[in-house]
This record gives sequence, C-alpha cells and structure tokens, in this order.
Amino acid sequence: MLKNKLKKYNLILASGSPRRQQFFKDLDLDFEIKLKEIEEIYPPELKASAITDYLAELKANAFEDELQPNDILITSDTIVWHNDKALGKPKDQQDAFEILKSLSNTIHEVITSVCFKTTSATTVLNELTKVTFNELSDEAILYYLENYKPYDKAGAYGIQEWIGFIGVSKIEGSYANVMGMPTDKVYEYLSKLA
Repeated sequence: MLKNKLKKYNLILASGSPRRQQFFKDLDLDFEIKLKEIEEIYPPELKASAITDYLAELKANAFEDELQPNDILITSDTIVWHNDKALGKPKDQQDAFEILKSLSNTIHEVITSVCFKTTSATTVLNELTKVTFNELSDEAILYYLENYKPYDKAGAYGIQEWIGFIGVSKIEGSYANVMGMPTDKVYEYLSKLA
C-alpha cells in the first residue's frame, strides 16, 4: 500500500534501535539504515517535548549535506518525563535501579519526537503517552535489571518486556510510542508525503 506510493523515495532510518527498525519492517516499508554518532546534548531550559523535538532535529541535521532530492530521512528521540525532569538511558545498574524506584507506584509520560528531513523541508512531530506503574519491589527491579539489562532504554525499561507485563497497570495513548515510535503518526505523515 504505502510501500508502493513511496517507490520514488528513498527512506532512510537513522536509528540504531532494533525496536524502531522492527517497526519499519512491520509497517512493510522499504528503508535503509544510516547511523551517525551524535552527542545528545540539549539546552537546559528545554522541557518535555521541546527536548525530544530538539534532539530528533539535531540527529537529522547531521545528515544535512548528504541528502539526495528523493531521500526522506527519519530520526527520533524518546524520553521519560517524570517529576518535571527527563529520564534518558541509565548510566549503569545503580542509576537504572534508582530510575525504576522513582517510577514505582506513579504516573509518568513517555514522549517521542520524530523528525522527517528532505532536501527541501524539515518536519518534527511528537507523541505523548501516560504510563501508570504498580508498586515495584526492590526484588522485582533487581530481577528485571539482571535478566533484561535495559541500559539502552529511556527510563530504564521496555514496556514490551517482563517489567511491562508485571509493572504497568494503565496506559493512556500509543503503546508503540512507549517503545520509541508513534507508528500511526509516522505512517499518516508518510502517506501525506507520498
């Protein structure tokens, strides 16, 4: 369907995330993967979606001079927003433990921004999902960290893993967004582009 409409375009996903790559496969889209090391630093005054918007665009701008007229570059960034601060990927096991302890028995927001860049335009869209966690025991947190090692995930957890099954009591909004890509919005935007 959309795959045929996008035939004249070259979709480039600039993400090393296996989950984001899988989403694009599951959306039945032809794409290539290009990666660049980007230092993900943002101005300290930014909050919530302004952070992810900024970082998604920062990642896209690294490819500025390399895009061809038929390229559509897609970059994204996800944070967990909790108690008025951004929780990114944990530094180590202790950091991951403290992050999950802070999320226990509370509601947090998962925000993902996606940047679409072509030679003529840059568009950023974002999605917010509210996630409610049950109370997590120290034993449960340690079991999760030892067995799943979620150190590459914002907020130190993957909702599609064990912790999501036992820890998440409610979700308001896009489930895919919590995994790092608001797939419905991405698909809709690409459909308009095509």
